[in-house]
Amino acid sequence: MGLDDSQISNMENGNLLPLMVSTNPRIHLAQKLLAEFIGTYCIIFAGCGSVAVNKLYGGTVTFPGICVTWGLIVMAMIYTVGHVSAHFNPAVTITLSLLGLHSFQEVIFYIFSQLLGSISASGTLSLIMDVTPEAFFGTTPVASTTQSFIVEIIITFILMFVISGATNDHRAIKKHGGIAVGMTIMLNVFVGGPISGASMNPARSLGPAIVKLNFKGIWAYIFGPLIGAISGGFVYNLLKPTNKSFCELFIKRS
Repeated sequence: MGLDDSQISNMENGNLLPLMVSTNPRIHLAQKLLAEFIGTYCIIFAGCGSVAVNKLYGGTVTFPGICVTWGLIVMAMIYTVGHVSAHFNPAVTITLSLLGLHSFQEVIFYIFSQLLGSISASGTLSLIMDVTPEAFFGTTPVASTTQSFIVEIIITFILMFVISGATNDHRAIKKHGGIAVGMTIMLNVFVGGPISGASMNPARSLGPAIVKLNFKGIWAYIFGPLIGAISGGFVYNLLKPTNKSFCELFIKRS
């Protein structure tokens, strides 16, 4: 791996620490995992916190306020740590790995960090608020579990399709990616919230479920987002310039 001018300058001046930090793969991975943990923590704390506050204090946040909160916090975290790592979602991490855009070796570590961030944020909310069963801030089916499952597939498909186009395509105007993703989440919560709670993220649902021991319909919030994200990522892949055949687009590159 080649060195840039700043790294060469550090070597000439005897300052090897920046070089060690920037080229050590273990440190780099640790930084990415820390970004995933903090980003997911902040997203769950703000998003789920708005749900809990709205239920505990007589609708003070309102449903539109909850939708906006989710969109804004995701957008803020993307712009804050996106240059380090900003998946915040096991379904996104798995999809990017299947598309060859993320290392398979890092997937389990990413998912662990995301789940830990969600569980930690959910635990914090439970400690600072008297969260009753009626004020549960996780996701449980509002309609039937099957309806929630289908909604989760559709809205996560839309989310991953936007992520693929706004942030992963080299032709995209990436400085606007955070806005596009944040607005997509906000709009998805508007549509899917009254039916499924609009999770789009297994970590978002599992964290509160583990802390509050409420696993009603949890399978829909694990497999729905996974199916939706994988479908959205691979469908967008069909729009990228390629010399491969149609069938080869669905086969992972070696």
